[in-house]
Amino acid sequence: MDLGIAGKRAIVCASSRGLGRACAEALAEAGCEVVINGVDRDRLERVAGEIAQATGAKVVPVAGDVSLPETQAALLAACADPDILVNNNGGPPLKDFRELDREAMLKGTVMNMVTPIELIQKVIDPMAERGFGRIVNITSSSVLAPIPGLDLSSGARAGLTAFVSGVARKVADRGVTINNLLPGMFDTDRLRATHGPRATAAGKTVDEIAAQRMATIPAGRFGDPAEFGQTCAFLCSVHAGYMTGRNILLDGGFFDGTW
Repeated sequence: MDLGIAGKRAIVCASSRGLGRACAEALAEAGCEVVINGVDRDRLERVAGEIAQATGAKVVPVAGDVSLPETQAALLAACADPDILVNNNGGPPLKDFRELDREAMLKGTVMNMVTPIELIQKVIDPMAERGFGRIVNITSSSVLAPIPGLDLSSGARAGLTAFVSGVARKVADRGVTINNLLPGMFDTDRLRATHGPRATAAGKTVDEIAAQRMATIPAGRFGDPAEFGQTCAFLCSVHAGYMTGRNILLDGGFFDGTW
């Protein structure tokens, strides 16, 4: 399917690995010029080269923590008038909520709520003036179904979800959409890093823990980041202009609910 976005300009935050990279790759495949971002400059530049070589797209790396104002300014300097913004960022580590002090709570909220809102503020009006814009926020399935120890991440992302719900409806008539992607368990470095501690605690191997976790998913497997990226690209396409303010869950059926 031709997504109709060839030549569009996209910023994809936290995109040197995992789901962010998958989104950047899918948008590049669709013909977009893509600005990617990450904190590891060497890795980021390598990934930019790999995506450019595989897709033929123009890919510009901008290194830095997207939560910092100077990194946001650098992203917008590299892509002054993006047609597409994919908000993504790492989340706070697993921790019992009793152990969270004020500093940690504020940092987590800035990472997963304030930062995407700041970027939306900067790009949304020019998008509306041009009559086209796509904003996708990568949140988490924990917005719908809490994950023990991720209370801060879940709360901040839920706050973002509520915030943009109203904003989405203010610009829908001007060709701008805002939607949220809620990933479940995808086969990424982040997910694999959680197998080890679980295996140690249970006295099992990493492979046994991975198999146990996959067995809880009706699809019987972890998600492939590439399919997540393609879903993101569709939301950014001309075909998704009538979909806005939505939360799209990609979890292989893990969330046990009808609505």
